Amino acid sequence: MIRSLIGLFVGLAISLSIVAFAGENPFSVFMILIRSAFGSPYDLGLALFYTTSLIFTGLSVSLAFQAGLFNIGAEGQLTVAALAAAATGVLLPEVPSPWAPLLATTLGISAGALWGFIPGWLKSRRGSHEVIVTMMMNFIAAALASYVVLDLIKNPESQNPESKILGPGYLLKDYDFVQKFFVDSPANLSLILALALSVLIYFFLYKTIWGYELRASGQNEVASEMAGISSKRWKTLAMTIAGALAGFVCVNEILGSSGRYKIGFSPEYGFVGIAVALLARSHPLGVIASAFLFGALQKGASDLDIETATITKDFARIIQAILIFSVAGATLIDFSWIRQKCFFWKKKGVTDANFE
Repeated sequence: MIRSLIGLFVGLAISLSIVAFAGENPFSVFMILIRSAFGSPYDLGLALFYTTSLIFTGLSVSLAFQAGLFNIGAEGQLTVAALAAAATGVLLPEVPSPWAPLLATTLGISAGALWGFIPGWLKSRRGSHEVIVTMMMNFIAAALASYVVLDLIKNPESQNPESKILGPGYLLKDYDFVQKFFVDSPANLSLILALALSVLIYFFLYKTIWGYELRASGQNEVASEMAGISSKRWKTLAMTIAGALAGFVCVNEILGSSGRYKIGFSPEYGFVGIAVALLARSHPLGVIASAFLFGALQKGASDLDIETATITKDFARIIQAILIFSVAGATLIDFSWIRQKCFFWKKKGVTDANFE
């Protein structure tokens, strides 16, 4: 944990140093990012809205990492999940609340799980590389969404590429207490769901025999098979669960916010989720803090474009990349001399284990 924090602070320092080379004041840019995320309840709510979806996709990628898989298909999985949830709300508008959001959520995460099961099954049974398969399935998901939204459930009253509005019973706003704290922002009840899922996945991975088997199959397939753990089964299940986790984005985006499917609604949540998982080192609870950092950067990117002369919103991607490299690099540095000579570590009883 301490090692990751060191890498995080070093990455921030390097990022702000680059700002100086661009002719901007690093302190001013840093304050813009801070104000962007915490300047008002609306700003914080929008940052938490981005954070919620990134928690879902970060958990999706992290769980696949734990099983020794690289899920680059979270973008496609959340796309088909959002499409299924939106189609349910459009085609079955009369379903009453609270059954309507439960139905849409169930069908949405089931679609995401199916989109994760396919590459998982191909990996375990046919030896297909999950990166190639999930990457291709991202394009298939995007094409499928375009066809369904524009040809089958398109909103005839709008010039935008979007679906019809869902039935009123599908929206969470009638009993969403989270929105009361962030008035006019898209933050919604799914934030609580994301936090609960992070805790649930943590207990699953580290407190249950099933989680142990999943992690063991990812760390050493041969040893796992010799111990009676089916690595093929767990790889398939891991990708299926990962797809379902990415599919929960439909609750945040469709049921909790827009109430319709919009083509291009995702600012690459699935791909940024990879960065979230890497920064959190695939720990489910670390994903929460990592997702908030990237959510705040996502929110601050537009403000950088407006309030600075040379720094554009694309600079947020540079910061993200530097943070990942810094945290990854920190894992390769030997900090033993600090633990041996620094009185602070000895006094606090910091060990090799919790230093990591």
